Amino acid sequence: MTELFEQQCEACHAGAPKVTENEKIALLATLPEWQAIDVAGVEQLERQFTFKNFKLAWAFTDKVAALAEEEFHHPEITLEWGKVKVRWWSHSAKGLHKNDFICAAKTDQLLNAD
Repeated sequence: MTELFEQQCEACHAGAPKVTENEKIALLATLPEWQAIDVAGVEQLERQFTFKNFKLAWAFTDKVAALAEEEFHHPEITLEWGKVKVRWWSHSAKGLHKNDFICAAKTDQLLNAD
């Protein structure tokens, strides 16, 4: 089976299918640091990353932004001193699509990238 972080996002459109509850459970099991949350009725994936200082958090934010452009899938990113919160969801699907789990896995991989 191909790891999530090795997969590419597929083009998403209005009405694109959300992951099923069973798919969500299976995909979340591969992303133990992420959690599914509800924001105003829209399910999203969220993880908070911690860093030693603002500069390291900022550098990570830049990496997430570059990933988003590469995948043409864009998260909410909140930058604070020593913290970065990332939320992935599919705007067109109004919830979680497999793309969100792929991007979450790729975000985790950024921690080990130089």
